[in-house]
Amino acid sequence: MIELPDLVTGGLAVGVLSALALGGLLLRAQRQQEGQRAEIARLRAQLDETARALAAEVEHLAAHRLPAAARQQTHTSVAVPGPLRPQTSGTPLGLALEHVLDALRAELAAQRTRIDAAAQAGMRGATREIQAALYRLQDALRGLQQKYDDPELTQTLFQLDHENEQSLRRAQVAAVVCGAWVGLAREESHLVDAVTGGQARLAGYHRVRVHNHLEAGTALVSHAVEPVAIIVAELLDNALRHSAPDTDVVVNLEHVHHGVCVTVDDAGVGMTHDERARAQRLVAGSDPILLTDLGDPPRMGLAAIGQLTRQFDLGVDLSSPSPYGGVRAVLRVDSHLLGHIDPDVRPPAASAPRSTRPASREEPAERPADTAHGYGDDRAEVGTGSAHDDDSAFEEQPATGALPRRRRRTRATAAPEEPPVPRPTAQRPEQAAAALGALQAGTAAARSTADGRTADEAATDAETPAEPDHTAPNDHELTDHEGGTAR
Repeated sequence: MIELPDLVTGGLAVGVLSALALGGLLLRAQRQQEGQRAEIARLRAQLDETARALAAEVEHLAAHRLPAAARQQTHTSVAVPGPLRPQTSGTPLGLALEHVLDALRAELAAQRTRIDAAAQAGMRGATREIQAALYRLQDALRGLQQKYDDPELTQTLFQLDHENEQSLRRAQVAAVVCGAWVGLAREESHLVDAVTGGQARLAGYHRVRVHNHLEAGTALVSHAVEPVAIIVAELLDNALRHSAPDTDVVVNLEHVHHGVCVTVDDAGVGMTHDERARAQRLVAGSDPILLTDLGDPPRMGLAAIGQLTRQFDLGVDLSSPSPYGGVRAVLRVDSHLLGHIDPDVRPPAASAPRSTRPASREEPAERPADTAHGYGDDRAEVGTGSAHDDDSAFEEQPATGALPRRRRRTRATAAPEEPPVPRPTAQRPEQAAAALGALQAGTAAARSTADGRTADEAATDAETPAEPDHTAPNDHELTDHEGGTAR
């Protein structure tokens, strides 16, 4: 049997060993807890630092980056600063902040477009009413011009009409910028008339010198007349405003390979490279136009040109300087917008400069008289003088079968102008004789009725040749005198 003391000793030994083991475990646990506390403290410090960095980035985003991104929408030269800490770029935080900026830009652009569209709609309605009132005033002024003959009053009415025309042009340009139609539908017109029509809408029109090098009869199709007049008026307005009042603005109208060019040169202050680039973007019409981009007060001339060039397939170039030191503006009108009007049937306006271009073909030396003067086929053998030539302008040709040749001769003195007198139609001798016989028969019938004779007796008397009256020319002589000598 095991004795009791031995059991107690063994139990004590086991207890001591267990206590030692538990103490070791407790010490290890305490060390682990201390390490964990240190790691937690380190992580907490790192988290606090990250939170402070994030807060700093958000504050930097709100205070500097977002306002700069908003200003960049209207001022492209404004630079948007990057993250506060360069190491943030490319990280998830940096990418998230860039997404915030992109979303802001998109929303600002959408809101600007919506607000600008509302502003343009309101301006379209206002300009429509203004244009209607100005057109009514224009009609009233022109009615007064036709009603009164007083020179001083007429001059005043013309000045008021010109001022009204300038106000109408400004309202029309504002309407075009806001997306409205040009406001007028014109018929096919000479291109030089469209240019001078645009010139007449300006205050300094007397400083414009137009040189017409186009072929006579060069015209614009109906839907391009008013847009070209508006564009020319705006280009000339810019040239007049930015050049000295004692200088001229030179306009040249010339044919090119694909149509016609209207070149405007001024001797003004010119434009810098950036200004010329911005102006070229506006007149190209490729970008949407916002009223907020046009300044305060808005300058709408180039924006209106851009709208019209896009709508009517025109081209305007401002990329080259003028040889006079200012700006050169070139309006190109392609061939599909051009037409032809016979200048003899419908000449251009009297105030329009005549073409310096020689005729495309010369008039032949010999020309059939019936073709040259529009005679009918039944009068091909009768020569008739024009309103500016007497009978001596025609010279008898030898009897060789050739038609008479028209030769212009210089007069010693110019006869006073007289209103044209209608001339009787030239007739053949047999036709004139028949007409004379019918006239004599009718006259005899009328006299017989008055004398109580029958119509048959009057007709018999009419068939009897009458004594010639030498005091006045007969119908044959009148016909030959007025219509020319029968050949």
